[in-house]
Amino acid sequence: MKLNDMVVISADDHICEPPDMFDNVLSGELLASAPKNRKDKNGNDYWTYQGHIRPLIGLNAVVGRPYEEYGMEPSSFEQLRKGCYDVHARIDDMDVNGIAASMCFGNSIGFDGQTFHKAPDKKLALRHLQAYNDWHYDEWCMKYPGRFIPLGILPTWDMDATVAEIHRLSKKGFHTISMNENPTVQGLPSIHNQYWEPFFKALADTDMTSALHIGSGNPAPHSSMESPIEAWISTMPLSVAQGVADWSQLKALHDHPNLRIAISEGSIGWVPYLMERADFANNRHKVWTHSLFQKLKPSEIMRRHFLHCFLHDPYGLRNLKDVGEDMVAFEVDYPHSDAVWPDAPEQFYEQAKNLSDEQIEKISHRNAIRFFRFDDMFKNFKREELTVGALRAKAKAKGVDVTPKSSGGVRPSEDMRPVTSGDIISMTKRHAEGRSAA
Repeated sequence: MKLNDMVVISADDHICEPPDMFDNVLSGELLASAPKNRKDKNGNDYWTYQGHIRPLIGLNAVVGRPYEEYGMEPSSFEQLRKGCYDVHARIDDMDVNGIAASMCFGNSIGFDGQTFHKAPDKKLALRHLQAYNDWHYDEWCMKYPGRFIPLGILPTWDMDATVAEIHRLSKKGFHTISMNENPTVQGLPSIHNQYWEPFFKALADTDMTSALHIGSGNPAPHSSMESPIEAWISTMPLSVAQGVADWSQLKALHDHPNLRIAISEGSIGWVPYLMERADFANNRHKVWTHSLFQKLKPSEIMRRHFLHCFLHDPYGLRNLKDVGEDMVAFEVDYPHSDAVWPDAPEQFYEQAKNLSDEQIEKISHRNAIRFFRFDDMFKNFKREELTVGALRAKAKAKGVDVTPKSSGGVRPSEDMRPVTSGDIISMTKRHAEGRSAA
């Protein structure tokens, strides 16, 4: 298969929610009390909701910037590439990157809607969470039907409201929701608690996929505040194994054999070892642990229920048979610091050069279509309209500019030691405190 003939879906991207996000879906007091974007005295943007401050963190939106400017900037919408927050510009950036369709997690509201989970007034938070879902579907996804995979968030602090929202989203056209991989960090019961039984039943009843995004519940550990930040970044995908091991032990997967769990931004190279290790542990310990796996192996559950999404994992693709070619999907991660843009097709093609055409078709888009129940893409477009070559031809005709966007060049510094985990944590705290004071 030639590069320009591929059809590519990104199973994980993000939205830097625009300041006017709620303007067309709310009015009156509900609009007045919704999350608001503000500027501090230095012109930096931040979000505020029910007393909680969430700054615009640079690494969440550095796509199209020179590498030497990565860091805590950009910190205002003026510094962002427009495709970060404007749906029309996003389509242009997808076209120039040869991406047929995208599934977009939130940034400012959190991957799993954590902004609403932290709010003290949960009745108000529920209404605003629903408004976010409506905005995401009506104002983002349906502006270009067939180009976006709708992704909902849930009020999991209230199980009755969660089940109702799952059914409401299903009727609206959603087939995927975002979920915290470890809800205990939100003060909720663990996923093994009976609290979640109605949730899993609702997913099964509506044929809904649950997407678990890296860092939502089990962030990668850093050894110390003096550890270079690069060590922390390097281990982030490996931290996902903790969540997969936990979710693979769910009784719900035995009760509802059609449940689907997508592991977003987790990569794949570590997956064969985790399956191997889980089977070994089960063989040694299943009797005294009263394991759910007396005949069925943990690896069989993993291969049946978990889709693993990656953007750069040549090692994982070389061991594709041990992961399962039907359970792997490509992603771009636009506009985060790992984003493969505007050369995603080239990056994927180089990694997939030893795969068959059939395997490339599955990983580039077919697995995502099946797993996220995304039939809309080929209902709205012919295949030849969505190939890398066709989309890039559209972008070229429109003159989409991919020139790196700079906002002042390299930041001068006399301290050339490696940036540490502590530096990032303290800078984030200072930014939040500065906006709170403003």
